[in-house]
Amino acid sequence: MLIKKLIIREDEKGNFHGHRPEVVEKVIKEVLNLFRLPLYDEAAEKAKQWALYTSRAPLPEPVGEVWEVCHTITADGPDNPDTRITVTTTFIRDGRESRPVMGESVGDEAPKAAVHRLVKLNFYNILINDSIAKDLNIEEAPWGILHGVRPTKIVHHALDRGDSRESVIDMLRRDYGAGEEKSVMITDLAIRQRPFLAQTDEKTVSIYVGIPFCLTRCLYCSFPAYILPGRDGLRKFWQAMTADMKAAKEAVEKYGFTVQNVYIGGGTPTALPNDMFEQLLAAVETNFITDKTIEFTVEAGRPDSMSLEKIGSMSRHGVNRVSVNPQTMQIKTLRRIGRRHTPKDIAAMYHLLRGLGDFSINMDLIIGLPGETAAEVTDTMAQLEPLKPDDITVHALALKRGSRLAMHIEDYELPDDEEAQKMFAVARDTIEGWGLRPYYLYRQGYQRGELENVGFCRPGAESMYNIQIMEERQTIIGIGGAATTKVVDPATGVMKACFNAKELSVYLERIEGYTQRRADFLAAAYNI
Repeated sequence: MLIKKLIIREDEKGNFHGHRPEVVEKVIKEVLNLFRLPLYDEAAEKAKQWALYTSRAPLPEPVGEVWEVCHTITADGPDNPDTRITVTTTFIRDGRESRPVMGESVGDEAPKAAVHRLVKLNFYNILINDSIAKDLNIEEAPWGILHGVRPTKIVHHALDRGDSRESVIDMLRRDYGAGEEKSVMITDLAIRQRPFLAQTDEKTVSIYVGIPFCLTRCLYCSFPAYILPGRDGLRKFWQAMTADMKAAKEAVEKYGFTVQNVYIGGGTPTALPNDMFEQLLAAVETNFITDKTIEFTVEAGRPDSMSLEKIGSMSRHGVNRVSVNPQTMQIKTLRRIGRRHTPKDIAAMYHLLRGLGDFSINMDLIIGLPGETAAEVTDTMAQLEPLKPDDITVHALALKRGSRLAMHIEDYELPDDEEAQKMFAVARDTIEGWGLRPYYLYRQGYQRGELENVGFCRPGAESMYNIQIMEERQTIIGIGGAATTKVVDPATGVMKACFNAKELSVYLERIEGYTQRRADFLAAAYNI
């Protein structure tokens, strides 16, 4: 079924607190995309026709339905601090009109946010429940209209107000249309995070160090990572990193920060040569590690980047958490996605880390890789079980712009949404059968099966950094190429971010500007 034309209408009195019709249209299209409802694209159709015909032949009229979404917005008044927003939505489908659906804002919801949520929720509920949409056979989406990266932030906000577990679950079901399973999962996960979040205050921070280099670029990757350069390129990078670290250390000392966690990510930090990797860890330890630092993580990534010397460096400089990222234990898939190692190499790397250092070991898996089904996931889990990792993050494949996979999607056979959900269930059930529990979660756009990324761990192995980076309640100082600094204002709790350049050459050339911008962000939040 094709939607030939989508019309968005609103009451003339509905323009409230900067509400814009084009934003509402975007919100409505999010629901259409959620349910895979195709909207006729006139520009794309014209381009296709132009390619087919050399003359300006008249375009055929598209065959499909005309959909009209109408909403009326009312409010108590802009000067009322407790303004109540009401949105009433009706849906007209080829001349047939739905029953009006009305929704009201809740709690201290901002007016703009309330309008967008209610327009989206009302339309979502109409498509699921109204008789004029019955033949579309649309079922409740697992996440409802929860579209953001960090759905647990909504739960924490409710828990901060003192809401009970049951009322939070009810709120997610009622106000966001989330399914029972997801509502229970993120509520219980957020409750599990609360003691960890309580271990921070306005002067407790984390440090992220970004190393934007890899040995090869994986098929699905869109991260700002570069193939490892030669010695001259590495020398220039290290000069910029030294200046970046020096400025960050000065900020830590100036504000009296306590560094709770340090995370060296990328890219693949262990792609660096042995001597530069040693130099990096020594500098990080000297500048940021104290007896109050809880967690020092290195993303080791892949076996072809690891060495005995690097394991020794990590042990000497106090690294206590290492991330090993097999993604899959299927040799055909590893070759398909551009990795040179084998499943045996992954196991060998894991045993070396266990034997030569005292590390908590995380492993990353990706569900939905090309050519895989639930059977391959079952085999991958069987190979990982004897390793007994402390922490596993299960990612649902996200088709990201800029990745080779997204640019050449027609060349690869990807599991459909139903199969991806089966694959995820196999991984989740197996991991929970090992006694690991979910402790952090985030979502991305264009994930297979409308799924999520979930971190599971054995009790006591929770990554404090993973919790802090997702819940955005702690200032995190970013150092290195493409690193992000997130500054949480201690007075308001509002997080603002500034970014180092993704383009490596720009980062190297303008390092002073990026360190100054970070300093300005910190000064604005901490009033110095």
